[in-house]
Amino acid sequence: MQTVLKQKIAATGNSKSNTGRIGVLLLVLVVIFILSFTLGRYSVPPSQLLQVLGAQILPLEKNWGDTVETVIFQVRLPRILAAIMIGAALSAAGAAYQGMFKNPLVSPDILGASAGAGFGAALGIYFAMSMVGVQIMAFIGGLVAVALTYGISLRIKHDPMLALVLSGIMIGSLFTAAISCIKYIADPYDKLPAITFWLMGSLASINLQDIYMVVTPIMVGMIVLFLLRWRLNVMAMGEEEAQVLGLNTRRLKTIVILCCTLMTAASVSIGGLIGWVGLVIPHLARMIVGPNYRVLLPASILLGGAYLLLVDDMARLLASMEIPLGILTALIGVPFFLYLLLNSKWGWK
Repeated sequence: MQTVLKQKIAATGNSKSNTGRIGVLLLVLVVIFILSFTLGRYSVPPSQLLQVLGAQILPLEKNWGDTVETVIFQVRLPRILAAIMIGAALSAAGAAYQGMFKNPLVSPDILGASAGAGFGAALGIYFAMSMVGVQIMAFIGGLVAVALTYGISLRIKHDPMLALVLSGIMIGSLFTAAISCIKYIADPYDKLPAITFWLMGSLASINLQDIYMVVTPIMVGMIVLFLLRWRLNVMAMGEEEAQVLGLNTRRLKTIVILCCTLMTAASVSIGGLIGWVGLVIPHLARMIVGPNYRVLLPASILLGGAYLLLVDDMARLLASMEIPLGILTALIGVPFFLYLLLNSKWGWK
């Protein structure tokens, strides 16, 4: 089976060239990671940043205030790590779904995970739960929404992929309507603004506890997808051909959906609804390294992390008030995606 697959994807590009491109993407992520510590209303010069970081492993003389360490380790570090994890998770989920569904318009929220998580968070805010409670409700809501979608699709025997997509659209619409209902009855002076701001997406209140909560589901989903990357190449050829090659497509779809749901629900639970990352970034990665998931998945992960981190830096710097991430990702993602649609040179194939 692997021999046939290698012949099928032989034209996806030079492996050495793609390895070099992955190295460049990793370097870009590292550069943005370091620069993000220096950006913000409280300026931290690069030289001072290196001294503070170096003091964690070397016996350097401390010539900076405690405020600098607080800003670096308690404010910016959790936010930077969250942006990288969320961007990487949404991009990996989008890339996996686009291959599995053979559809370039598929994003991580296609099965209702984002809408379900949004409903869970809105419900938690409405009942005045703590931030941890809101995050847990959002995570559970995302899992429940996808479970309903998958359960309904199993009852439809003809065209399983179409049944899955249509079920996701219906469940997503149902939870979106439920969110609107909660917003309608919520206190307009207290809970309604909190729900609205959460749904627009933001990393302003991220702390290390939030990172600890979501790192396990995100890493588990990402690692499993990475281990299945060559099987995703087979699925991208079509379900019938994958079955002919000996692949248990139903089991693979279940695993992929579970991994993508874990990553999406965990991301939404701490960052809110951040759209367009899982739709646009896999296309950009495909333009750079080709459709072979051996390199496409790592490229999507690195690009997604770098992209959302850069967008979060812009959200902090562009205006006197912080701009919600959902607004910025849409303002950037829509023109870019329109460019892709209007230039057939970068076609799906």
